[in-house]
Amino acid sequence: MLDFTPVPHTNPRKNSITPDRQRRFIAHLAATGIVKQAARHIGASLEALYKLRQRPGAEGFRAAWEAAVDCGIARLEDCALQRAIEGEERLVVSSGKLLGTERRHNEALVMFLLRQRRADRYGAQVLPGHPLYERIRAEVLAEHRSAMRQSKDEVLASLNAKLDLMRERKAQAQRLLSEGGLEPAGK
Repeated sequence: MLDFTPVPHTNPRKNSITPDRQRRFIAHLAATGIVKQAARHIGASLEALYKLRQRPGAEGFRAAWEAAVDCGIARLEDCALQRAIEGEERLVVSSGKLLGTERRHNEALVMFLLRQRRADRYGAQVLPGHPLYERIRAEVLAEHRSAMRQSKDEVLASLNAKLDLMRERKAQAQRLLSEGGLEPAGK
């Protein structure tokens, strides 16, 4: 991820985001997943980083940025999975006195993770009538109709081209016959 080609600076200034700073930003972004925190870590503004990302020659930096964000998302998934499995320890307080702790599990988080990671078993059944099914069906049918129209149009164009060629050859043959004073056969 850090072996990307940094964005070059033609006239570097004191506060330029140098190749070293670009790599430190990407490393910190991969570790945290938070752009603002990574920017603060290298002492750069969000605006400067987003401008740098859009400059010509920034393709490698952009790709590294996306890969770093993906690392942050993976870390977030890991933390959510850990919380779903282990739960969270919470203090039990009554009348201002600490009675102990209890472990609570977030069932909504558990179900979310199961639906996402094991959709075949826990996900929504996308059957006819389900909005997602109907949307996908409509898209597929529209693509099919378009392909059929295109195919039909191509066949018609090909037939018309062949007919035009046949008409041209017939006209040419009639011209040759009339120039030579010959009558076409069958007259």
